[in-house]
Amino acid sequence: MRLIWIALAAAAAMLTGPASGQQWPARNVKLIVPYPAGGNVDSAARIIADKLQEKLGQPFIIENKAGAGGMIAGEAFAKSAPDGYTLFVGANGPVLFATEINKRDAYNWKKDFLPITTISMTPLVLEVHPSVQATTFKEFIDLAKREPGKLTMASPGPGTTNHLLSELMQSSLDLQWVTAHYRGNAPAVNDLLGGQVQFAFDQLTVSLQHIKAGLFRALAVTSPHRLKSLPDVPTFAELGYKDFDGQTFTGLFAPAGTPAPVIDKLHEALTAILKDPAVVDKFEKLGGEAVAMTPDEFKAYLAREDAKWIPIVRKANIKAD
Repeated sequence: MRLIWIALAAAAAMLTGPASGQQWPARNVKLIVPYPAGGNVDSAARIIADKLQEKLGQPFIIENKAGAGGMIAGEAFAKSAPDGYTLFVGANGPVLFATEINKRDAYNWKKDFLPITTISMTPLVLEVHPSVQATTFKEFIDLAKREPGKLTMASPGPGTTNHLLSELMQSSLDLQWVTAHYRGNAPAVNDLLGGQVQFAFDQLTVSLQHIKAGLFRALAVTSPHRLKSLPDVPTFAELGYKDFDGQTFTGLFAPAGTPAPVIDKLHEALTAILKDPAVVDKFEKLGGEAVAMTPDEFKAYLAREDAKWIPIVRKANIKAD
């Protein structure tokens, strides 16, 4: 009799636990963000947190955990219980590059992270200070070839998509310039505004206002199509450089082992949220595009990005400061 009661209790626990997906979420859900408040990834997390709370009936709480290029947050997340109550809003650096750049085997997205969906894609824009004698990408390349090592690129940090795109371009086109690393986008942009550095590959979120004001000159964007906000600026693909398509993704992850019904519920909710015109508009104002992939599509995308950029990290011997 005692064994029967134990079996019945175990069956009841399975039905009411996260594996059933029926009772989840029954309490607050934590979204770990690997950057300080106010940036691209944090903004994306806050947009979806509010909407997920509306849709699923429980608060989705943001926890900003910055440091080590996002690796501190990634490591904490990878150790979280796979119960659906701790999720990760990640981006290229923390998910794909941080452990390689920091030379620490703290986690591996392929075994520790369960991709749920992308949230947004944010293109980069190649922008120059008005003092630079180049009004097109071709003129920029010609200038860099005539005066190797003279131009300085403002990078928001080693191993960022911005930095990796710069390394890829130098390697592919046999160019050479100086890379000045900053601790984030804000100081990099400030020095570009002041003319201490000559150009940058930057998220449109940060730069659009300065481009519109004529303080920066945009030469090309990394998006697959021209942007509504910069309709006169060509894509790199248009110019014949399809490899220069680096974008910053934000995506939602659960710890490996999280029950499939929870993943399905999250994916269904987010797919609907990211089609909401108000949400689409919010991401456009951030310089990005709301994009929902299936878990399998997201995993395949990450694998392609990993295969493309990790060799660049190793070839350029990129290390954390």
